[in-house]
Amino acid sequence: MKRILVIGAAGNTGHPITEGLTAEGFTVRTATRDARPPGGAAEHARFDWADPTTHEAALEGVNRMYVLAPALVEDPSVLMVPFLERALRRGVRRVVLLSSSAVPEAGPGLGQVHHFLRQHAPEWSVLQPSWFMQNFIHPRHHWAAGLQRDGTLVTATGDGRIGFVDAADIAAVGIRALADDASHDTAHVITGPQALSYDDVAAILSRVWNRPIRHARASPEEALRHLRDAGMPDTYARLLTMLDGLIHDGAEDRVTDTVSRITGHSPRDFESFVRAHRPVWR
Repeated sequence: MKRILVIGAAGNTGHPITEGLTAEGFTVRTATRDARPPGGAAEHARFDWADPTTHEAALEGVNRMYVLAPALVEDPSVLMVPFLERALRRGVRRVVLLSSSAVPEAGPGLGQVHHFLRQHAPEWSVLQPSWFMQNFIHPRHHWAAGLQRDGTLVTATGDGRIGFVDAADIAAVGIRALADDASHDTAHVITGPQALSYDDVAAILSRVWNRPIRHARASPEEALRHLRDAGMPDTYARLLTMLDGLIHDGAEDRVTDTVSRITGHSPRDFESFVRAHRPVWR
């Protein structure tokens, strides 16, 4: 029997992955920091990356798993690699990692986790999505918070473009990477169907929400100060500002066919996503 552990099962990707795998008949064990199972999962384990005493119960009987990084940790590999070593010793054969299109294999943090899996996991896949569309509607994200506060997106990206992607499409690729008989054994760069600048994003949001939304073009120093003033930890604010610079220089200006090739359906475009979530802003 295939038992699949889904870490972060209450999140943007973990929740739909759990639902999709369950619908396909897999035994799914959810893992979150909450002792209560999300959505009434049949199997659940309380899991905390920083607390190894929660790891054994999560791994018992598991042969495949979906993992994502602990939030706001400067170098998640310090926590993740020892856990993955333990999981592989316990008989986990397939690991699917949620990383980012901005993080190359063997780069810092999640890049080290990516490299570890390619070197040591019998079966593996790494999901490398572009920026989530959900960040514009999630109340705890700084983009959504800025839109709610004053209708402004502050970035140092200039005219740089991003292939924003719906988390549901990321999850659909993740489901196949976990459920398919043959392991994918590759990194999947996942984007939506369009590469958009923040000016484009502001124009779409303005049109759909029928309210003025503005992209405030900031210098890197101004963008960093804005994130700090919003209460973001300094290390993470510096990381996001650095990523703004990469976007400015064209690092995310691409569109891939990963979603359609792996799942058989086209990825959702940004305007359709915004229209589907219009009630969030009423």
